[in-house]
Amino acid sequence: MGLSVIIPCHNVAEFITEAVFSLGSLDRPDIELIFVDDASTDQTGTLLERVRARHSSVSILTHSLNQGVASARNTGIDAAQGRYIAFLDADDFVAVGYFEELLRQAERLGCDFLRTDHVRVSGRKRTIERVPFGPRGTRCDPRSGILPVDRKTSVDYPYPWAGIYSRRLFERGLLHFTAGLHTCEDRAWNWRLHLRAESFAVVGLTGVFYRRGTAHSLTAITDPRQFDFIPAFDQIVEDVLTDPDADRLLPKALRSFRAMMCYHLKRLPDYQAGHADTLRTLCRTAADKLPREPFRMVIADLDPVRRAQMTDLVGRG
Repeated sequence: MGLSVIIPCHNVAEFITEAVFSLGSLDRPDIELIFVDDASTDQTGTLLERVRARHSSVSILTHSLNQGVASARNTGIDAAQGRYIAFLDADDFVAVGYFEELLRQAERLGCDFLRTDHVRVSGRKRTIERVPFGPRGTRCDPRSGILPVDRKTSVDYPYPWAGIYSRRLFERGLLHFTAGLHTCEDRAWNWRLHLRAESFAVVGLTGVFYRRGTAHSLTAITDPRQFDFIPAFDQIVEDVLTDPDADRLLPKALRSFRAMMCYHLKRLPDYQAGHADTLRTLCRTAADKLPREPFRMVIADLDPVRRAQMTDLVGRG
């Protein structure tokens, strides 16, 4: 089997037909499609069964309880048979032939993982989003995609569905997501790949279409599931602190953590009062665990408004 495509699904009945249609011919001997129904309560399961009944390359795995996208992807990873693994979110879609071309590029380059550009979909608007990494179509050291500190880099482009991953990563214990995280699970995972994989590449395919701002998307939700960015970045910082290049890479990790804190603290008025208080407390607790002087320095780089916000809510000078 050449490629396993893992598609986590939870209450996506309004989108799943378009996602399946975009895949084109489903009966391909070199590609298997693994749908993971994460305890949907709408018609998602029924629609998936109709697809499986018509196509031998389709399999469905089911969770009895909703576990979140990280665990759903892990279930698919454990069942995958392909030499390479790719992901697609069920509310997104791809250009016909995209996965075949992605597999060809992966086999040509032979690296541990490969990242692609994507098309962001907001209503009728289409915007191409590029991987923030210069070299294209050539094997590189994944660590070269982490720095510099003050610019977006490949670790700031976390989307698992914008790429393809060698089974070697699974065999080395690098491909699973942290179970239970409902948001930012992809950021911790992406950092780990850049720290520990041996090779990666970027290619300019734009065949995956990311639907932004749907009603059920976590980017549009303000509830405690959003707070999982804190354990996700705790994991990033922990991984960096145990790395031989910790002194060089830590400012990048802390700057990213700071940016995520600022983003969520700016949204405090959108949360219910109790949830807003919880978020403040979690941010303070997380900041207290970080290396004090390096974190103080990345806060000092902020503009006056955000620096005052962080000083007030996180308690750092």
